[in-house]
Amino acid sequence: MHQFSIKIGFAILLLISTSSIAQQISKTEQKIIDLVSKNHEEAIQLLEKTVNINSGTMNQDGVKKVADVFKESFQQIGFTTRWIEQASEVNRAGHFFAETTPKKVIGKKILLIGHFDTVFEENSPFQTYIRKDSIAYGPGINDMKGGNVLILYALKALKQAGVLNNAQIIAAFTGDEEDTGNPISMSRKDLIDAAKRSNVALGFETATGFQYATVARRSSSSWELEVTGKRAHSSGIFSENTGAGAIFETARILNSFYQELPETFVTFNASVILGGSTVQYDAENNSGFSEGKSNIVPEKTFVHGDLRCISREQIQQIETKMREIVSKNLPQTSATISFKHHFPPMKPTDGNYQLLKVLNQVSLDLNQGEVKVHDPGKRGAGDISFVADYVDGLDGLGALGSGAHSFNENINLNQLKLQTQRIALLIYRLIQTQL
Repeated sequence: MHQFSIKIGFAILLLISTSSIAQQISKTEQKIIDLVSKNHEEAIQLLEKTVNINSGTMNQDGVKKVADVFKESFQQIGFTTRWIEQASEVNRAGHFFAETTPKKVIGKKILLIGHFDTVFEENSPFQTYIRKDSIAYGPGINDMKGGNVLILYALKALKQAGVLNNAQIIAAFTGDEEDTGNPISMSRKDLIDAAKRSNVALGFETATGFQYATVARRSSSSWELEVTGKRAHSSGIFSENTGAGAIFETARILNSFYQELPETFVTFNASVILGGSTVQYDAENNSGFSEGKSNIVPEKTFVHGDLRCISREQIQQIETKMREIVSKNLPQTSATISFKHHFPPMKPTDGNYQLLKVLNQVSLDLNQGEVKVHDPGKRGAGDISFVADYVDGLDGLGALGSGAHSFNENINLNQLKLQTQRIALLIYRLIQTQL
């Protein structure tokens, strides 16, 4: 049923977007557009400054240094800022929040989500911002320092236009999105609390394309499969007394996953497998050791994997099916599977589609073309998923470029200006919408 409703939703959105007609830009909106253009070179300078500060997830001091740069910039436009230290057991950098403090709120209360950490740690050879005409390269420039700058300069244009007096806006930048600290209940508490005070969440991770936005993101979970067989001489393999051994049982389970689990928006990956007479696995480093001899039936197997789904209901269905497959053991074997949940799903909702309708209208009014639904099967998990149960949301609104997480990571600076204008008008129209 959930697959059918998702597809119907995509079809409805297509009808909504193609039926939209460009409207006239108001004088206030034109002022906002012009201010974004005026501030664009300043935005590029800030982008260069922050890209040149290493802020790999485990470089907690570097993440804080980026936050200090944004602290100064947000305070200059009248936002109240705070740095939120995470508990020592989380072992990650803190979070940076900036927000308005209106006496009276008229329109939608908006949560804007970014993150300061990158996948490039201090030992990475990729450390420096480089500009080649309208393309800029650098560590984390696409994921997601370009998106962070987009948030700031959309808000700066709105502040300069004098339209934020009755707006509640929280800009939340996490310090550990690329490798979220545990327990999640602690590392994402402040983000969830901010969502509970908001009506709308907009995520600015890497753009899904200039003509697309994200109304749904899949979850991120991991699973561990442990299989035990009866150690014996290989001459007795498959006999009633010896059985199939751990590796054949593991092969049966994984092949059954491959045959029986495929479903719309579900992916499952087996990333590490160890098997033999002896198995040692280091979960912290995703590595291990195994040994065995060809004349010994293997006793142990371990598999570590990944699971992604579009809804909590789908997670439950797939996990139940995986447990059923694991339980149907070959002779003289046993197996157990366990799951850990990291990022929840961002389920497509009517509210998300309505937000996309507003964004699409803004884009048409700017003569930037239609904005359509991005296929959630092509996207991983993100911070917006943690707040999806509390607010309507859109994601994939960040900088447009390519090569995220690679040494060729880049963004298009000309497109960044157009995107900033689009987002500034989206925020403006949302804060004009009566609650």
